[in-house]
Amino acid sequence: MSDTTVRVSKETRQAVRSLAIRRQVSQGELIAEAVESLRRQDLLKQANAAYATARTEEDAWREEQEEREAWDATLADGVER
Repeated sequence: MSDTTVRVSKETRQAVRSLAIRRQVSQGELIAEAVESLRRQDLLKQANAAYATARTEEDAWREEQEEREAWDATLADGVER
């Protein structure tokens, strides 16, 4: 892994250091975890926006509902209760 310098405020640097110590991870690990968390949040926001748009379009929403029904039918396929 290569090293990269990123400039942050003193307050941010202190917060990263403090959190890393408290969580017993390196500062690099903490930053990587934070970035991954933000990436996932962004992905969910994009998915929610796409669903919101689909709900406003009758044909697109009907297709979504039909696909959900098809997948729901396969969830318990072959599984006994």
